[in-house]
Amino acid sequence: MKISEIEERLKNIESMLEVQKPKPMTFDTAAEYLGISKSYLYKLTSGGKIPHFKPYGKKIYFEKVSLDKWVYSKPVKGTADIEAEAIKYLSK
Repeated sequence: MKISEIEERLKNIESMLEVQKPKPMTFDTAAEYLGISKSYLYKLTSGGKIPHFKPYGKKIYFEKVSLDKWVYSKPVKGTADIEAEAIKYLSK
């Protein structure tokens, strides 16, 4: 394999990696992604309850990975889980 072929492959790999690089989500996109209203999302950001970025002091941006972590951060147990924990506790 020639050096020029290796360089060409390297450029292709770099361009593919650049496409996969996560991009910040806008406020509107984040509200749509989460399935909530813009006013509720604004309430969450102003209260510091959801991770966000304000690099220029006005526009609000979000990171998809951070939003996913936030969504899954407080699971609610189902009735079966609660009953199983109660039985386990009472059997001690």
